[in-house]
Amino acid sequence: MPLDPRGAGASGAHDGHHVTEHVHAGSLSGETYAYKEQTSAHWLSLVRLLRLTSEGGSMSVVLVTGATGRVGRHVVTQLREAGVEVRALTRDPGKSGFTGDLRDPKSLVDALDGVEAVFLVWPFGTAEGAGAVLEVVAQRARRVVYLSSAAVRDHEREIERLVGRSGLEWTILRPHAFAANALRWADQVPAGVVRESYGKAAMSPVDERDIAAVAVRALLDDGHHGATHVLTGPESLTQADQARLIGEALGRPVRWHELPPQATRDRLLASGWPPDATDAMLDAQAALVETPGPTTSAVEDVTGTPARTFRDWARDHAHAFREADDLMRAARIHEYGEASVIRYDEVPRPRPGSGEVLIEVAATSFNPSEVGLRLGLLDGVLPVTLPHTLGWDVSGRVVETGAGVTEFAPGDQVIGLVDGAAAEYTVASASALARAPETIPLEAAAAVPVAGLTAWQAVFEHARVTAGQRVLVNGAGGGIGLFAVQLAKRAGATVIATASPRSRDAVRALGADEVVDYTRDPLPGGMDVVLNLAGITPEAAGELAALARPDGVIVTVATPIDSPRATHFVSRNDPGQLAELVALIDAGRLTVEIAESHPLTGLHHIHLRAESGQTRGKIIIIPKGTP
Repeated sequence: MPLDPRGAGASGAHDGHHVTEHVHAGSLSGETYAYKEQTSAHWLSLVRLLRLTSEGGSMSVVLVTGATGRVGRHVVTQLREAGVEVRALTRDPGKSGFTGDLRDPKSLVDALDGVEAVFLVWPFGTAEGAGAVLEVVAQRARRVVYLSSAAVRDHEREIERLVGRSGLEWTILRPHAFAANALRWADQVPAGVVRESYGKAAMSPVDERDIAAVAVRALLDDGHHGATHVLTGPESLTQADQARLIGEALGRPVRWHELPPQATRDRLLASGWPPDATDAMLDAQAALVETPGPTTSAVEDVTGTPARTFRDWARDHAHAFREADDLMRAARIHEYGEASVIRYDEVPRPRPGSGEVLIEVAATSFNPSEVGLRLGLLDGVLPVTLPHTLGWDVSGRVVETGAGVTEFAPGDQVIGLVDGAAAEYTVASASALARAPETIPLEAAAAVPVAGLTAWQAVFEHARVTAGQRVLVNGAGGGIGLFAVQLAKRAGATVIATASPRSRDAVRALGADEVVDYTRDPLPGGMDVVLNLAGITPEAAGELAALARPDGVIVTVATPIDSPRATHFVSRNDPGQLAELVALIDAGRLTVEIAESHPLTGLHHIHLRAESGQTRGKIIIIPKGTP
């Protein structure tokens, strides 16, 4: 939804012959809407002129595009309340409404039969095809109301121009920031904290119902031809003010926590926001800190009713911010088997017991060993009770604490190694968690627990790497390996890393002194320490052990190595070590690399790819917002 940093620009240019224009500027500060009256023999056919001069009064049949959108659905409702016949355009023949696709103008013909006015929402990022649609509309309808935005982006400006040349009676709506933009905080509000950038950005959020009310008047009433209505709410509020008012509507405090812009950008991208939309929103908010958006009276001027306040909107939408008390989505297995056994179940949301906290999961991460768990190969080492929720790594926000918990409070961001993290919520012992890093997105922090702890324990506890040693890291391109390379370098070792060509650059960038392409080049011997972090054949394990010096140390976390000098271990949870990893990350001394991020419902695809060797690095899974 539009967020405009600088107020409305000039309305789109409308060229033609013998155009007369009368502009009546509003007197309120920042108000730029204007009424225009235009006639042009070049634009209008004789039939059109006769209709414009002989017909009056309200429209009897209205076609609404974008009928299920935030504004369109209210346009439909308010038109029907006014006793008007409404045709809701849909691309899905299975849904109620009139079938048609704006990408195929000919498909609109039946829906337009007998229609006198059209509410036009253009859902595409370019104006391509809009002219053809307006041509079809102009052959059958009398009036069009186009929902543009106060940002007047390039494609919107072009559509405004096309609307003005269509020969239709036209009205353009340019709303500023939608009040509904605050819904992007719905996953944060239950914890009592909104973490984002530009809390001082000030705007006058407009209720989508008020935008619809102006659209209805322009669709039904005469006197709006040539008008460009710039729409805002009645009062200027900072984003921090909006968060506070949402809290008032919920009956509990909600505070603003300012994040660096890059942290907000990373979080939004990780949750699936398109880069262009993310950058446009942040740029708009930055501008609104310096120059607050305007406040206009257009809603009241057109409808005769004062615009709704943001407090009104928050009260009416409080249900959208309340935490769900019953169900959540979880990725579970009910039996051992192929990736197809992973199911995405609706299950009761857990409650924390004594000493536990409930975590709203920002992300979990995929670990290759989970393939073995899913297949039942780890039953003797890591037995689970079926059905079992997958996921060991967790990063998220505490939303509820059990009795006796003093380490954390609702709103705190945490990471840890838990059971059942591939879900929207999970419960964990408070003593098993550490505070999340502050310098990386919370979602990215899910890459740390299993991989970071395994690397830490391999390097410092089992191999006891010291300065000057030569350390071979086999499987350096994996999630554990990327941490192990950095930690061994921090210990002062010379690090020789094995990696495939696709991982070579990433491994070298993290500090490896030498990167060996194991697919073609022989591995060097004479190693003080050999770290095996990859699943390999017993034959390859024997060859790897031979690379260590006679008094060298061999540590493996995957395939056991048959050697009296070899240690095979399974990592354990250690919140103290997690806290040390977090401190290194926040100090800029340890880098967290994310190879991919996916929604929860993509987890089975990742399992399939992992089995065929098509994954690398850390892959994070984001449960919230999963379709």
